[in-house]
Amino acid sequence: MPEAPKTTTIPNEHKKALEFIEDVTTNAGEVQNRVLSEILKQNSKTEYLHLHGLNGAGDDIASFKKLMPMVKYEDLQPDILRIANGDKSPILCSRPISEFLTSSGTSGGERKLMPTIEDELDRRSLLYSLLMPVMNQYMPGLDKGKGMYLLFVKSEARTPGGLLARPVLTSYYKSRHFIERPFDPYNVYTSPNEAILCSDSYQSMYAQLLCGLLENSLVLRVGAVFASGFIRAIHFLEKNWPRLAHDILTGTLDAEITDSAVRAAVMKVLKPNPSLASFIETECRKESWQGIILRLWPNTKYVDVIVTGAMSQYIPTLDFYSGGLPLACTMYASSECYFGLNLNPMRKPSEVSYTLIPTMGYFEFLPVHHRSNSNDETLDHHDLVDLVDVKLGQEYELVVTTYAGLYRYRVGDVLRVAGFKNKAPQFNFVRRKNVALSIDSDKTDEVELHAAVKNAVNHLEPFGASLFEYTSYADTTTIPGHYVLYWELRLGSRAIPPSVFEDCCLAIEESLNSVYRQGRTADGSIGPLELKIVEDGTFDKLMDYALSQGASINQYKAPRCVKSEPVVQLLDAKVLSNYFSPKCPKWVPGHKQWLKDN
Repeated sequence: MPEAPKTTTIPNEHKKALEFIEDVTTNAGEVQNRVLSEILKQNSKTEYLHLHGLNGAGDDIASFKKLMPMVKYEDLQPDILRIANGDKSPILCSRPISEFLTSSGTSGGERKLMPTIEDELDRRSLLYSLLMPVMNQYMPGLDKGKGMYLLFVKSEARTPGGLLARPVLTSYYKSRHFIERPFDPYNVYTSPNEAILCSDSYQSMYAQLLCGLLENSLVLRVGAVFASGFIRAIHFLEKNWPRLAHDILTGTLDAEITDSAVRAAVMKVLKPNPSLASFIETECRKESWQGIILRLWPNTKYVDVIVTGAMSQYIPTLDFYSGGLPLACTMYASSECYFGLNLNPMRKPSEVSYTLIPTMGYFEFLPVHHRSNSNDETLDHHDLVDLVDVKLGQEYELVVTTYAGLYRYRVGDVLRVAGFKNKAPQFNFVRRKNVALSIDSDKTDEVELHAAVKNAVNHLEPFGASLFEYTSYADTTTIPGHYVLYWELRLGSRAIPPSVFEDCCLAIEESLNSVYRQGRTADGSIGPLELKIVEDGTFDKLMDYALSQGASINQYKAPRCVKSEPVVQLLDAKVLSNYFSPKCPKWVPGHKQWLKDN
């Protein structure tokens, strides 16, 4: 890893944080053994450990490694439902389950309930506390201004047993760790807590953008959780800047903001500012919004959003709106566990790697094999590799054991070892496992689909058009079944002939794997790919639907594959035109070992 730029002064708190990172990565193996021992000792009286042959010795690491199987959510669901229904016995964890954290509605296709305990908030807060000490090495001076972060909560639900069930970020933002956080000059936000905690997403977004505009000269960094959420905020600004500018001109708050706490918080900073209102109007009225972030917030140094994995498709759009500002991916976390952080946050998005912090949980890794005759599902817990024993360049599925009662839980993320920080590995995020389109024996994952779509949209460039958003669907109502892609476009001045869209269909098929192309060309088991062009705003409607079904605005990302019938109906109702691949993609027998085994 390249050396961080030297700064003249490092605050004492930052020194302590950097020393902590140095210590736990240098002693990663010892720290991991200590963490596993603590987890087993703390939960030694649980039903789950006893069921799997751990006799209560508590720190019997050898027995754990020998006896404990890997599990998926479905394996734990009966126990989780017992807890949700009010069973307070030590089923998975000896400590009381404080709440459930709901996974993203668009990750893996269903919402899951992850048990958590109060102590986990301390661990999450610890990881957050490491972010700015790392960033300050690369981007000094962030204590001289503010961050415009667009953060949101979702209204929580309660299980039959009375436990809260909510997204992990909602849990954190509503905790004392966030609300009562001590003043830190490196973590001052333009958004008032009241705006962040408002469950009405329109009022929250409006208030946060208004406060960010009011303090535009103080903003040194902007961000959201996911790139898609940040871009949605820009589109919100495109639609609502006249109202925002009017509020700033007059010093009055729009009547649609009815939340009393939000109104009170905003009015503390809202004063008439005709010159700022005029400046905003001048910039927003310009024909092009290229570089609008730097134009409205001229002192911004970087954009802090997740742009790894599926979010990488938004990089060109972010570059357009930000004027090419650096894109910082700072941390890697999920509902199951907070994992680690990016120790070089100014790296290009394509080079981002995350260092797992060994104190966050106990991490093991299941090797991912790409041989056509291999099946990762035949691997078991004896194939797991410890954190300090992973190999450079190898891909692994992440398996985690947590203080809150997950034991050898398969997270579903595939990671590639990119390097090491002392003894701790650094990982590229590759993909979510098993999020795929499939009609027959074909398996098309998110990364492959994104690459194919990226190749196809090149056909639109001569017409000044670009792809705004997309998703896909495996349509098995036809015989044979076929892939359907839904595209929302931003059109240029030239009309696009139907033949160009047909070329896009074929370009996607030509880019897909040989199993798919064999099915299309030789076996006839897959029908021609269909492309459906949908109305402007369709993917906003899709997000609105997901939010109405309980998804979190913080965690929401447009799904790359949809299966739910109501979602398919929503998309089909917005179709303007559709096109099919005009011929079969090229395919020749090439992988003889694969053909022999099948």
